[in-house]
Amino acid sequence: MKKLLDNLLNKIAFHFKQDASKMLIWTGVIGWGLSSAAQIGAILVNDKIPDEQKSFLVPQEMADAAINIGLFFCITQATKHLVTNMFKTGKFATKSVREFLNKHKDLYGNKIGKYDFDLATLKEFHSDFPLDDYLTTKNFGTTVATVAAGVVSSNIITPVIRNNWASRAQQKYIDYKNNPSPELNPYSKVYTSRGMKI
Repeated sequence: MKKLLDNLLNKIAFHFKQDASKMLIWTGVIGWGLSSAAQIGAILVNDKIPDEQKSFLVPQEMADAAINIGLFFCITQATKHLVTNMFKTGKFATKSVREFLNKHKDLYGNKIGKYDFDLATLKEFHSDFPLDDYLTTKNFGTTVATVAAGVVSSNIITPVIRNNWASRAQQKYIDYKNNPSPELNPYSKVYTSRGMKI
């Protein structure tokens, strides 16, 4: 069992060692998912919450989870992709990479910034290309950008969208409580601690 776990951890470490930003994104998604599942589970097993209230709270928590996870993943992934491409195409570069590109300006001067240009491939043709410096800086840059995107997503964008959605859902629920007709019922399912009932 220990050997199996060690092999799994080694594979994970190898997969993420050159791209810490990818690890941050997926640990963030898993964290949001586990947190949301725990919150929903706590509502379902809590006998002090009436079934009618659960019918509102559980779908609301599910929607919150979808918004939290979806926005976090999309914003961090888009930021990572953008910053990675800026490094990959030479738009962002360290001093050593810029010096290399200036030295070979006749070959790569018109390729900088082009989507199909990848600095990492230059090591195959030029032994003097500073690949380690390039990879280290790219990894650091995308990691910092991903962390910043995660903070903005979790603390600014997600709360605004989630609160807007929650206020509309709550108003629908209040309207239904005042006039309990099927047309106004925001949720057609009743959730209990034993599962879901229609």
